[in-house]
Amino acid sequence: MKSIIDRAVTAVEGRVLGKTHEVRTAVACLLSGGHLLLEDLPGMGKTTLAHALAEVMGLTYSRVQFTSDLLPADILGLSVYNRGIESFQFQPGPIFNQVLLADEINRATPRTQSALLEAMSEHQVSVDGKTHPLPTPFFVIATQNPIHQTGTYPLPESQLDRFLMKLSLGYPDSAAERQLLQRGAQAVPEPIAAVIEPAQIQEIRARADGVHLADSLMGYLERLIAFTRESPAFAMGLSPRGSIALVAAARTWAVMADRDYLLPEDIQTMLHPVVSHRVIPSADYAGDSDALIDLMSQRVDIIPD
Repeated sequence: MKSIIDRAVTAVEGRVLGKTHEVRTAVACLLSGGHLLLEDLPGMGKTTLAHALAEVMGLTYSRVQFTSDLLPADILGLSVYNRGIESFQFQPGPIFNQVLLADEINRATPRTQSALLEAMSEHQVSVDGKTHPLPTPFFVIATQNPIHQTGTYPLPESQLDRFLMKLSLGYPDSAAERQLLQRGAQAVPEPIAAVIEPAQIQEIRARADGVHLADSLMGYLERLIAFTRESPAFAMGLSPRGSIALVAAARTWAVMADRDYLLPEDIQTMLHPVVSHRVIPSADYAGDSDALIDLMSQRVDIIPD
């Protein structure tokens, strides 16, 4: 299984150059069954990464450009009157794919953003009092621009919590940028052949569920979680859902390393992508949420004194 995952990471790296760790983390997010939020400045490759992830998983997908005039029905679908049968019929929207690419999600109004809540948490949508199941597996890969940019609506905490991970790509290194400049903006990328099948995603999840979590590591996790709730640097600590997400992501990271047991490094690697968007600094703390994660790592010992 490790060789298949490595091939998938390599294939996506052919599109998103010089971002091995970020690509591997994004693959881990989907293999954990979670939704992914990509936040960065425009032009950093967020949409490129989202497309490549959908292709390498061999999943059906659709892309929706979120704008201020987008309505919930544009995503979920709506009931249309059919004269032939003299009844209303539900016309599914683009969300009825295994991957929904929600491009620039924070440019849509809060009402439209909230239309995704039920889909992300329960893998179903309700329209006109009827519930419609979504395909399996189902992922939302959303991109967003920094909230200080004009025309953006920040995602509420309840929706941020539905994303298993939040990642930023950042600027490419000099070697990757040279390749990008040589390739040119007009170059049409080669299609990515599917490397991981949906059935293999389920198999990887099953393996991750069986990864051993030692009592000593459980204690480390409990101390990390308690620190977010007790330290005055945090205005809001990690919720139980966030704690479960951290364990799930760490277990998948262990499987990707071909291990059936957790190491402290698995938990530490997943702290930033899983926890940073779920905690809020207090008014007296000078740093941002990423600085809070660094504080956790520094103050909480793996082995207690």
